Order: sequence, then structure tokens, then C-alpha cells
Amino acid sequence: MKILINALSGIGDALMFTPALALLRKEFPEAKIDALTMLKGVKELYENLEEPDNVYYYDMLNKSKFSTAKYLSKLRNTYDVSVNVYPSNRKEYNLLHYFLKAKKRLGVNYIHNNFFNLGFLNNVTVKENNTSHCVETNVKLIQTLINKDEKEIPPLSFPLKQTDIDFASRYLSDNRIEKNDFVVGIHAGCSTLKNHINRRWQAEKFAELSKLLIEKRNAKVLLFGGPDEKELKNKIENLVANNNFINVITENLRQTAAIIKRSDLFVTNDSGLMHIAAAMKRKTIVIIGPTNPNFIHPWQTEYRIASLSLDCAPCFFYSPKPLTCGRTDKQFKCMHDLSVEIVYKITEEFLDK
Repeated sequence: MKILINALSGIGDALMFTPALALLRKEFPEAKIDALTMLKGVKELYENLEEPDNVYYYDMLNKSKFSTAKYLSKLRNTYDVSVNVYPSNRKEYNLLHYFLKAKKRLGVNYIHNNFFNLGFLNNVTVKENNTSHCVETNVKLIQTLINKDEKEIPPLSFPLKQTDIDFASRYLSDNRIEKNDFVVGIHAGCSTLKNHINRRWQAEKFAELSKLLIEKRNAKVLLFGGPDEKELKNKIENLVANNNFINVITENLRQTAAIIKRSDLFVTNDSGLMHIAAAMKRKTIVIIGPTNPNFIHPWQTEYRIASLSLDCAPCFFYSPKPLTCGRTDKQFKCMHDLSVEIVYKITEEFLDK
């Protein structure tokens, strides 16, 4: 059997498919399993896994439709099965899926805009459930091949190389992180695509929370983020202005994950790094506004949700539609009115339990 995994969305989404990928390899040890990616971070992640035989990477976001079709043509009519990683509710993903011409095209039947986004092009589907985690939905999807229920779902998989572990050890030592230090990881960013910048808690509040953790817990605070979040990170660093606060700079996602593993606590927006923290089994506090926590809460690790739990939430669902707020009194009240005091109280209760 030849199987292609279409991991075309974000790092967090790709990571939430890894338990399903592990089950797929376990059930079909002799199968050829390849992955198709279009984000460099996803490529890095999947190349480090044992399950895929090959990882194909093509920067479709910055290439023409013609060149993308030319690249994909070499994969056409090659696979018995192809799988659209959940979530991937876009017509472009479903058209690509159909173009590849696998005999079985596995995808989710979405609650919102499934027909509009050409979900009918997938010929093996499972129904989306807004009470299920993305990991569970991905496992349910591959169970259409396995034809049995999996009672035990594996954890997220983000294996580290020894070079990454050694890098983290040197980096922490160079930045005066000692064995007995209480270390808190912070991620103040998230994707900005489709207006998702409004899923971010304010930079000023992350700075105030960091100050409280340093003052009251004598914490060493590590600020994480990608190259595109440099300005955001610098702003928070300047606001905190404390020697116990370290603006972490790495060369790749694996190095970032290796340093995150040293965190005793990770405080984050809903982001790919949140899922990496879960894969590293870190205690995690997730700041959530419009997102459904059932879909994305940290998988198989201790966590708490920091949220106002407004009546209008969750209002975000998987769709190409940009994130909008329907409130007339205050736009994105769920994020803007979530105070530092509330998040710090949750942090204290979590740490002291």
C-alpha cells in the first residue's frame, strides 16, 4: 500500500496528526508512507519522525499555481490512499487532493462550509465533531483504513536529536539557567494569517505577567517565537527589562523544542509552540479567546485554560474565512478583557495544587 499524508496547514496541525501517523505505521508496517508539506517548520518536524519514508516540501504559498501543479504532477496517480490532515477546510486543499488521484481520498466532512470548500471531492470521510480534539478526529480518520477502534491514542511526537539537546544545554548554561531554577516559557505570538493576530493576548500583559513571575516566584522567563515575531519579542523584552528575562533565539524548530523542554511551566496563546510544549510534556497554561478549547487543548499533558468563557465563545471554526468578532460593545473582548490578575491567579493555583 502507498499512502500520502497531505500536511499542508500549520505546525500545530501537523503535530496533532502524529498520533494518527504512529497508528498508521503500526498497522501497516510494510506500507510506503510519504508526507507532502508546504511549510518549512512542518518539513523539519516530519523529517525527524520515524514513520514517513519520504517528506516532500514545496513552498506553494510563494509559487505560481502552474509551477505547483507541475511539481505535484510527479505524485499524481502514485498513491492508493491520500489523507488530508485535519483541519484543512479549504477548497485549495481538496482540489489538490483530487488532483493527486489516489483511489481513497480521506478527509473530514466539516460542519461549516464543507460543500462550498469542495469537501465532496473526498471519497472517504468522517463527520466533524465540535466536542472532539483534533488528535481524536485525525485518529478517527485513519481508522477508516484500520477498521478497528484504537483504545489508546499515542502522544504527540516531536523527537529531538542529540545535537538539539546539546545546543539547548549550552544555550541554557550561557544564559545562566541553573539546574534548580524555576523556568517559565512564554509564547506571545501565533499565526497572523486570516486575521488570527486577534487570538494574541496583548504584549503588555505578557510583560506584566513575566514581571510577576520574576518578582514572586524568582522565575527565569524564556520568551519564544519565530523570526516573524522578532518585533513582538523585542517589545516585550524592553518592557520587562530584567536579567531574569531571556529573549530566546534559535536556528530551527528542533532547537526551540529542546529549550522548551527545560521549562517548568509554559504560558502561551493558542499556537504551534503550545503543541510543541505538550509534546515535551510541559505543564501548560493556554490563553484562549475565540477558539474552541475542545479542538486544541494541550494533548496528554497537564494544562489549564485561561479564558473569560464569554457566551459568544467559541466563535472561530475551521474555514478559510478570516477571524471576525460579532460583538457590538467591544471587539475581541475575550482577549482584551482577560486581565493579568486572572491569568496569574490561574498560574498560582496550577503551581500550588
